[in-house]
Amino acid sequence: MTKPDPFQMDFFERPVFPVRVPVNRIDLDRFRARIKRAMARAIRECEYDRPTIAARMAHYLGLPNLNKSTLDAYTAESRTTHDISLVRFSAFVHATGATWLWDEVVADNGATLLIGDEARWAEIARLREEQERNKAKLRQLTAAPIQSMRGR
Repeated sequence: MTKPDPFQMDFFERPVFPVRVPVNRIDLDRFRARIKRAMARAIRECEYDRPTIAARMAHYLGLPNLNKSTLDAYTAESRTTHDISLVRFSAFVHATGATWLWDEVVADNGATLLIGDEARWAEIARLREEQERNKAKLRQLTAAPIQSMRGR
């Protein structure tokens, strides 16, 4: 079996950490719809039902309660006048455990969210790249003989 060419791209491979470019202008309607769809997906994938998610949000926020209908409005694409605040979004992420939602929010800014040890992976990769640059500099510096002017 031959080893694959390292420069040949895998057509079906998706990067784990996508490189993004910031948008010049936000399309508010598309952004709103994308976030609402992502939040609805987070609810579907969550182990808790909507009333429990709303109760968990209320507890996280220190509120006596938060209605399931409010949660429904936050995820309804037709409710263009009912956007979730940043503080409540944070509570929603906490209540559902869907930390990937933050990545959805920052994508238009050209950012990619790293969670937990992913940041350490990135730092390791950065340090390895720096190490390779330093090795290349050393190879270049030691390629020619060094002649000392002292002791002549």
